Amino acid sequence: MKQILLRIFNWDNFYVFMKRELKVFFFYLVVLSLFRIVFILWMHDYMGAATGLTDVALALWRGLRLSFQSAGVLVLAALIPTAFCNIFLPRWEGPVRQFLHALTLMMLSVLFMARFPYYRQFHSSFNQLMFNAVNDDMYALLVSLVQEFYLPVRLLGAFFLSWVLYRLMKAFLRWEVPGISLFLPHFLCYLGRVIFLLGVYLVSLLALFGGSLDWETAVDWENAGVTKDSFLNEAILDDLQAVYRAYTMNGRLEACNGLDFTTEDIRTLAARLTGKPADTDDLDVYLTRTAQGAQIEKPKHIFVIISESYANWPLLDKYKNIPIAEGMRSVIREDDSDYCRSFLPNGASTVSALTGVVTGFADANLYLTTMPEAFAAPYPTASAPQFRKLGYLTNFWYAGPATWERIGAFTTAQGYEHFYSRGDFGEVPGSVWGCDDEYLYDAVLQGVDPDRASFNVVLNVSNHSPYTIDLAEKGFDAEKVRAQLPEEAQGDGELLRELGHYWYADRELAKFIREVKEKYSSSLIIVVGDHADRYNIDKTPSLYERYVIPFIVTGRGVHKGMLLPDAAGSQIDIVPTIFEMIAPKGFTYMSLGSSLTRSNRMGVNYGFWITHDNIGKADTVPLVPETIVPDAGSIDEDALQDYINAVRSISWWRPKYGPILDETKLEDRK
Repeated sequence: MKQILLRIFNWDNFYVFMKRELKVFFFYLVVLSLFRIVFILWMHDYMGAATGLTDVALALWRGLRLSFQSAGVLVLAALIPTAFCNIFLPRWEGPVRQFLHALTLMMLSVLFMARFPYYRQFHSSFNQLMFNAVNDDMYALLVSLVQEFYLPVRLLGAFFLSWVLYRLMKAFLRWEVPGISLFLPHFLCYLGRVIFLLGVYLVSLLALFGGSLDWETAVDWENAGVTKDSFLNEAILDDLQAVYRAYTMNGRLEACNGLDFTTEDIRTLAARLTGKPADTDDLDVYLTRTAQGAQIEKPKHIFVIISESYANWPLLDKYKNIPIAEGMRSVIREDDSDYCRSFLPNGASTVSALTGVVTGFADANLYLTTMPEAFAAPYPTASAPQFRKLGYLTNFWYAGPATWERIGAFTTAQGYEHFYSRGDFGEVPGSVWGCDDEYLYDAVLQGVDPDRASFNVVLNVSNHSPYTIDLAEKGFDAEKVRAQLPEEAQGDGELLRELGHYWYADRELAKFIREVKEKYSSSLIIVVGDHADRYNIDKTPSLYERYVIPFIVTGRGVHKGMLLPDAAGSQIDIVPTIFEMIAPKGFTYMSLGSSLTRSNRMGVNYGFWITHDNIGKADTVPLVPETIVPDAGSIDEDALQDYINAVRSISWWRPKYGPILDETKLEDRK
């Protein structure tokens, strides 16, 4: 026991051990970076024609930062068992370390050799499709790997590469910078130790936060792809990060295990939802609708703005004295605007809003951006192909990286002709999630052709933690806002910063709408939040104030009262509302949702339902309403329950199993 304690508390032993681990860390970091460089050089033909050296440099820099995290994981995997041996089994420390690092280098070499054919096949670094191999014919897969991808040759190459790397690692660990081994531990004694420990702490932070010193600027696989080139965005991910992405996305996909509905249930619910007879097993028959006739002149341009964390509560009269929503309040007051106060997001996250607007399906225990079915062809309810039928060019504008939730690949797979993301906007200010709203809106204004009819979805990110905008520079009067807050909230600096970012998002949104109307006079603009439920002044807000988002429609031909006076809905109702406003009579379209100008008086999402007067949780029996307005009317519980079940069941079945209600498709789940 005495010997063990001496090893634990011996500075020289600790110094030698940690110095070796630091050298291992930097060796792995260099290897991962060299792999990235070789991959880019070897596969440079996959880069777009407009890609330049600046883009490559950005990818290498971003990748280097991301690989700090990967190198840290690799070191940690070996550090724990070798530290145990160092203390309790000193004779085994060397062999255990050598074995673990040899195994790690072998793994990295195999992944590196596999990355090239994988990218050629899928135009992606490792993704969740690699996990689908377990469901394939393994013999056929092995034959294919041998015949088409030269598996034995590649494995031999990986063995040789790992041997070379292992020899280099051993040589690097033996090498000492002259004087360092004596200088650090003994330089003014304690000062040298402090310097060394600070170095260990700094490297640990960089490894933990992906080349950053805190989480607010951290780089991870979801926000790494910031260049305008899809190949470089994939190259930013080292092999370890790509495999981790594949594992994460596959986990999300496996969590999509469906809901408890039979095909008979779905058929009956679909018929009740649409008022059609329950005489077919083809869901697409129920989803097909016919426009009743245009309510306004067909606009030249349509803009659907999905605004990050843009909750409805700051627009309520209750909070009118808090000056954070003056921009959109002024838009709503205009004669060419209308506003629905009873509107739900599709889910609790931005990706749910994305899938709701892009596919037309509700959040129903499916993670559509991971599902192979969503990438095979656009769903018939998808927005982009249907707007193309009306003659519109379809564009998707996103402030963040194209790699987030595979948004670039997902939207284009669902029919959007053009996708623009942060990599297309140049070096503009922003956070780890994307560029600031003003620069996104400027890119849209510069990028939309005034002479070509277009349908544009614009997804911003500024009103999102870590809330990095310099609000004072932007003109935010923090003290004016603070003075209007309840006394108990006036000292909450974090809340004030959050409210300031809502103010910024609101101001830039209103400014963009004014500029759109000026530049593209024949335009229709829809504004919704992606979700709410991020911050409230009230520590215990009502369901209504916590979860509801606004639905605002403005533009040429719009007028007060265009939306039903008792309208309510959710994000699956956005596209059918537009169709019923602009499409000619007889135009056929496919939609699960309904128009807020014609018939829709209910909304539902992953956990809640809403009507004009009431809101409640969707999974209680019976449904328990929480009133929204004074003298709220009662609810029709049977109609609400049918609506909830219809939206959920169809949104679950149709994306996963296709249009035909066939009970045998469920056998694999049992």
